[in-house]
Amino acid sequence: MELVVNGHTTYCYTGGKTFDKAKPTVVFIHGVLNDHSVWILQSRWFANHGWNVLAVDLPGHCKSEGPPPATVEEAAAFVVALLDAAGVEKAALIGHSFGSLIALETAARSPERVTHLALVGTAYPMTVSPALLDGALNDPQRAISMVNVFSHSLLAPPPSSLGPGTWLYGGSRALMRRVLASNPNANVFHIGFKACNDYANGEAAMAKVQCPTLFLLGASDQMTPPRATRTLASKAAHAKVVTVNAGHALMTEAPDEVLFALGAFLKN
Repeated sequence: MELVVNGHTTYCYTGGKTFDKAKPTVVFIHGVLNDHSVWILQSRWFANHGWNVLAVDLPGHCKSEGPPPATVEEAAAFVVALLDAAGVEKAALIGHSFGSLIALETAARSPERVTHLALVGTAYPMTVSPALLDGALNDPQRAISMVNVFSHSLLAPPPSSLGPGTWLYGGSRALMRRVLASNPNANVFHIGFKACNDYANGEAAMAKVQCPTLFLLGASDQMTPPRATRTLASKAAHAKVVTVNAGHALMTEAPDEVLFALGAFLKN
């Protein structure tokens, strides 16, 4: 599905279903150097169980046009504009990593439009090491390898999102290289990491969120370790914390557990 958002064509994966404004809507927001495909299992399940799905490619990433958002606040404004373009009054927001900060900021800015907030693989502050920031800018291929080491806890967990025995390191590295190459005019790797590192509104944003909030975390996450969510969770008025046996790439390492947790959360 393609929508015109802020004058640019934006791609949203709908799980193979026709968008129906009469159904409740869930928006999936990916992280740095990812795209809509990281939500493949979860988005298809919701699309086949009564939900509209908008699994978006952020601006400047893969199938979506426009400049990549340079800040979390800019990305949150895009999500609100996306809802407007889709004609959606209210939606559930599910974001991973960078996408979790975007979802959080959106829910704080437009609380009346967000029914549920799921923060997957999140942390605040989402500090990025100087080595990764420098690598993303000056040696992105090496930085991609570093990120994949930090993001995965297992080589090929059975079952992964693409089936038992999937080589998660290789698949994730190929995706990140493809996303980076999709925009020859901007380094979406460094831009995204800098946006995460610079975001300073997390606690204030969490205090403004009015809907139920799920913190869905990977027990072995080295990028955003579970302990890094304590301050944010303490500010949430309606918080639930679920930890699964996975690293930062928990949608692929623990796809069923992530799906079950999201499904149970959005039922309420």
